[in-house]
Amino acid sequence: MAEVLAPDPVATRLANLAELQRLGLPLPPETFPFVWEPGDLVSLRPTREIEARAAVLAVILERCFGMPPEIALAWLDENRLNDEVTDFEFDFIKGGVGDHHAFALHLDALAALTWVLGLSRRLDPTNPPDPHGPLLPDFAAGESFAHWRARMLPAPRETELVAAVLDLYYCLDWAFLAVEAAGGDRPGVLGSAAIGQRRWGLEWAVVFSGPYQDPPGGWEEIDLST
Repeated sequence: MAEVLAPDPVATRLANLAELQRLGLPLPPETFPFVWEPGDLVSLRPTREIEARAAVLAVILERCFGMPPEIALAWLDENRLNDEVTDFEFDFIKGGVGDHHAFALHLDALAALTWVLGLSRRLDPTNPPDPHGPLLPDFAAGESFAHWRARMLPAPRETELVAAVLDLYYCLDWAFLAVEAAGGDRPGVLGSAAIGQRRWGLEWAVVFSGPYQDPPGGWEEIDLST
């Protein structure tokens, strides 16, 4: 999507801190960095690229819950999505190599991507994602990637809104980790792992450009350490 001027980072952060307060969460320190700087431009990755990433995550989740590897590999190959799969993902899809639980957590990264695409209605930090069954390719029926795209007709959300929600999940990620470290109560059923997965999806989908911004990285290159 075309680049637009990113929202005011200070006003965005103040609104998101107010949301943390509403949820009863601690606020990050005043030195907590902004995601972007005044004057930066922002865009979303191409819709087809986001759809492909969502489809790959859907295949990974199907593998987590019993899809045979040969079926998963065949579907990716038939739909020319092999280049969208990372090395870590390929090892898991082919041979079950890796942390099964960590791959299953991608349900919430997928929730972020379907929200960005306008396929799901909400990305509520206190509740599980909307049911994904109708939103994803019907693997059991052999639905192709192209047919799924045509059936869903995604309408990506406004870039400025997605950027603002990314900043919210950036703050939420810190707050949930702080609450869990202190043994406090979370504001809903989700934990820091789910919040971090949603941030991962949003960080990957949103692309900033400016003097202090790095070029967009691959899925495995997203840095969630801050």
